Parts: sequence; structure tokens; C-alpha cells
Amino acid sequence: MPRTLINVPKTAKAGEIVEVRAMIAHPMETGQRMGVNGAMIPRDIVNRFVCTYGSEVVFAADLWPAVSANPFLSFSLRAKEAGVITFSWTEDSGAVHVATADITVT
Repeated sequence: MPRTLINVPKTAKAGEIVEVRAMIAHPMETGQRMGVNGAMIPRDIVNRFVCTYGSEVVFAADLWPAVSANPFLSFSLRAKEAGVITFSWTEDSGAVHVATADITVT
């Protein structure tokens, strides 16, 4: 499983807008490069990112081959209640990588 880095505040006040940052270590191969053996390196990109907070999708993005390796995303959300923020990255192959972070809301 690729390494993920998640940055979410541990605590927030109800109604506060917080910044969320997420990064996944992924090569994002476009399928347009040749390897050292002269063969094309197959396309392998993360093509979808979804972040849910509680049961609500708070951020989603479709990613394309022009996105650099190790995609980094930053966005804001409004802290409503204590819970789990779930991050999922979907690859071309259908593999899904999931990471979570807890937030306490007072």
C-alpha cells in the first residue's frame, strides 16, 4: 500500500473552517514513457480522490495523467461534529487506498 500523509487538526470548534491536506506516494505513470528496456511503461495513475466526513462527501477530484507524482491536495471543510474523516484514492486498476483521521469538535 502506498504511503499516505494526512494533516487534519486534532481539535476544532463547532462551525470552524479547518484546512485539510492529503498526499499519497504514487508514481502517476502516464503510459507515455519508455523504460530502460525500451518498452513502454504502462499507465498507472490515481484517477479519483474522495474525502468523506461522517457520511457526507466534502471533497472529490478526478485526476488525470498531467498530475505530478505523489499528488498533494489541500482543501477546507467546516467542522460540524467529532468523527472520522476518510480519504480514498482510486487507481486505474481499480485498487483503492484508504486513510483516515479523527477530529474532535467542541
